[in-house]
Amino acid sequence: MNPQLALLLALVASAALSAVSGSFNPYYIQVLTFAGINIILGVSLNLINGHTGQFSLGHAGFMAVGGYASAFLTTKFGPQLAGSFLGENALFLGALIAGGVAAALAGLTVGVPSLRLKGDYLAIITLGFGEIIRVLIQNTDAVGGPRGLTGIPGYTNLFWTFGLAAVTIYVISALVDSTYGRGFLTVRDDEIAASAMGIDTTRYKVVAFIVGAFFAGVAGGLFAHSTRYLTPEGFTFQKTVEIVIIVILGGMGHNAGVAFAAVLVTILLEALRGVADLNWLPQFVRDLTKNRTLIFSVVLIALMLLRPQGLFGGLKIGKAKAT
Repeated sequence: MNPQLALLLALVASAALSAVSGSFNPYYIQVLTFAGINIILGVSLNLINGHTGQFSLGHAGFMAVGGYASAFLTTKFGPQLAGSFLGENALFLGALIAGGVAAALAGLTVGVPSLRLKGDYLAIITLGFGEIIRVLIQNTDAVGGPRGLTGIPGYTNLFWTFGLAAVTIYVISALVDSTYGRGFLTVRDDEIAASAMGIDTTRYKVVAFIVGAFFAGVAGGLFAHSTRYLTPEGFTFQKTVEIVIIVILGGMGHNAGVAFAAVLVTILLEALRGVADLNWLPQFVRDLTKNRTLIFSVVLIALMLLRPQGLFGGLKIGKAKAT
């Protein structure tokens, strides 16, 4: 199918789903919203980790920057600017873009000095960056500090969530499949050979970080205006691991697989909440289901041993091949 037509159909389907969402249980709508946000997070990280071959552990930090930036704008200027349906949506779109730009600037900040590194060293740098962002937010009273930011308007709906998820998949797939985007795949496949051929590998890695961080910031804005409350504890290392698992589960470099994995992981995480409330299960089993870090560790080990290419690694849709 033509990519532009697929994007248009996805936007129409998102609008239709949002129009009828009022007749469904709000809990299921919330789970669907989180699934769409995780699609954006997973596909944007896939550009960095999957298509470009880097290993970033700072995506939760980019998400936090975008979430707090967009929420700050809507809470401060919303009452003055959002007097109608059109005004609210225009304000929300502007806030999401501003949050994405703020996250992209953060991606540029961490990218320029550190992307001459690779492998474990790059992972450590990005992990430290994510923690720095969280601690800075925790000590900034303007955004609530450790108390969190409250009073965020609930602008997020299924149209915005899945519409922007479709835009994310389209933009990143089109970028990677373009002539310019082949540079990302070249850096991933053999960085030394790419550099020897005159390709500026550092520039490609910085661009991947900027684009990936932008969409992570947009996802953070959607998350903020869905939960209507932000706290620094929502952007810990555990959140980054959750996004990394989505990419690995879906198959690194496979956008369609990552999108499916994002939905699967979201549903499984919510299902585990129900398991913890089953009184007929042994207490130690219920306690284990509450420990997401342990579950994520077991899933990662199992994937690396049994299917390192990911559960959806064989999918053709959304997969970019180097030529």
